[in-house]
Amino acid sequence: MLFLIGFGLTVAGGVMMILYLNLVPAGLSWSSYWGFVLRQTECQLFFVGLLLMIPGYYRILKRMK
Repeated sequence: MLFLIGFGLTVAGGVMMILYLNLVPAGLSWSSYWGFVLRQTECQLFFVGLLLMIPGYYRILKRMK
């Protein structure tokens, strides 16, 4: 369950990060892009999702042994 919740959050955050890539052709530099993305709550879901997926993944591997 932990893995699935993390996966959902990662997908939601990743989609928002891809959507915000449209700011780069509008004149935003890459460093400004990453600064903007790291401040956005919906993009932070990507990193929270990764943090949830990692222990969930290891729990799945543990049960398979």
